[in-house]
Amino acid sequence: MATTQASHPSLAHAIAEVAMLRGTFTLRSGKTSNYYLDKYLFSTRPELLKQLAPLFADRIAKVEHGTGRRVARLAGAELGGIPLVTVASLETGLPSIFVRNKKKDYGTAKQLEGVVKPGDVVVLVEDVATTGGQALEAVGVLREAGADVIAVVATVDRLEGARENVEKAGLRFEALFTKRDLGVAE
Repeated sequence: MATTQASHPSLAHAIAEVAMLRGTFTLRSGKTSNYYLDKYLFSTRPELLKQLAPLFADRIAKVEHGTGRRVARLAGAELGGIPLVTVASLETGLPSIFVRNKKKDYGTAKQLEGVVKPGDVVVLVEDVATTGGQALEAVGVLREAGADVIAVVATVDRLEGARENVEKAGLRFEALFTKRDLGVAE
């Protein structure tokens, strides 16, 4: 595991500095918000991804310790979760799975890219979690393929129901940061 990791507060500040947009935004959930965390503004920055990697590895280890289950694979949903699951995979040495929003209508016509075997214990790596809707959709696709998804690890929890919805679905929920860590007041 890498040891060159910024402190949590400085990394949270760096993410907020590059990705926090102010204004009026409609979120995927349909809610309106006065701020938006543009995941692409932090997930395309190698200096931030490098610092996120060991934090993901720590949370995945926490999931394993808390559940007593060994994780076999990591998954990330198209498009925002792909760079995040990639750095988590590089850090942990666990293979990754990419979950498409819908099946391709050409080539292999798959919705999952990578290998998933029935019974594989999987953790989904997420970007910004609001209600957890996109994460739970990806979990459903993984479960249809036979994966045993046990947790969602989000980069940022907006504290708008994701934890509750993910836990209600029988999964552990972990977040590296909350909106408060990024300086968003209630």
